Amino acid sequence: MLEVLHRLGSIQFDPIAVAGRNHDLVLHARVADYEPAWCNLLYEGREIFETTNKALSFIPASEFPWFRSNSGRKGSRFHAAALAENAAVAEGVLERIRADGPLSSTDFERQSGRTQDWFGMPENAVRSVLEAYTVTGVIGLARRDGNLRYYDLLERLLPAALLEREVPEREQLRHKLLSRYRAHGLLGPGGAGGTFARIANPPERNELRKELIEGGALVPVEVEGVRGKRLVLAEELALLQAPAEPTSSVAFIAPFDSLLWDTALLASLFDFEYVWEGFFPAAKRRWGYYVLPILFGDLLVGRIEPRIDGDRASVQVLDVWWEEGFAPRRTDGFVDAMRDALRAYLRFANADRLEWAEHLATEKRLFLARP
Repeated sequence: MLEVLHRLGSIQFDPIAVAGRNHDLVLHARVADYEPAWCNLLYEGREIFETTNKALSFIPASEFPWFRSNSGRKGSRFHAAALAENAAVAEGVLERIRADGPLSSTDFERQSGRTQDWFGMPENAVRSVLEAYTVTGVIGLARRDGNLRYYDLLERLLPAALLEREVPEREQLRHKLLSRYRAHGLLGPGGAGGTFARIANPPERNELRKELIEGGALVPVEVEGVRGKRLVLAEELALLQAPAEPTSSVAFIAPFDSLLWDTALLASLFDFEYVWEGFFPAAKRRWGYYVLPILFGDLLVGRIEPRIDGDRASVQVLDVWWEEGFAPRRTDGFVDAMRDALRAYLRFANADRLEWAEHLATEKRLFLARP
């Protein structure tokens, strides 16, 4: 797990758990026999840390000094205002954590405040100051209970030597920019969508990128069939020059996996159209709410929409969509690989059976999978 995290630089966290949380799915696709509980072990060992990098993400704890300057998800002004406008609440929250140890927002009475949530509704001032304190480096995440976060003083979460290390802010920004290229592997200079969100402004990012190229950390390359130049980590250039043979295994890719960041690249390189439809009204969805692309070797061959029912220890397959021209039965090795992937997913979900939607009778017969 740590090897994957160091290689990607960071892994995005998302609380939606209908098919498994995003970071768990990212690791499940790359680590054999991965179990979601393993992340808790890394927390307890203080080997991973939660911070904002493009979005809320996990990073190796050893990289904390390069992520100390943090604007959070809402921007540094918002969080500074949350502390200033709720000074009494902020002081009380910090005193309780200092005295009692790790606490969550539910350990405090709800307090009204001027800050607002994403939908413009009044936000619990306690939650506002907890988030602001994490952004300003006063507290950090001690553990999670499901999606409930427990916070503690930063000096009780990370070694003193790590907290004492000072990294210049420009070097921090350069490291964050490099981490986005590391996570994806083949981004263009301008990134894609919100790839470079919260890293300075465009002119400064251009200067940071230039420094990374001139320093040899990033290498511009051209890929046949892909428009424009791409930037590759210098230590990974050999992967383009002498690529390994793709494995014949199947993996289900998380919606916020860094592989899917650049949808234009997916279209040109994999001939695969990707849109996450979670925020779409149901009537406007072409596929579904929480759909996982299916990777077979070096091909994106379809999509699957699973649901984990923990109470019934089952996985419901709501739908499967195959790419045009792809025939599972006639593709060498695919049926067995898909069966293996479904068995692995059952273990991941701690489930003992698959339940297929009625219209998927063909897939049910073809991929019959038991734990």
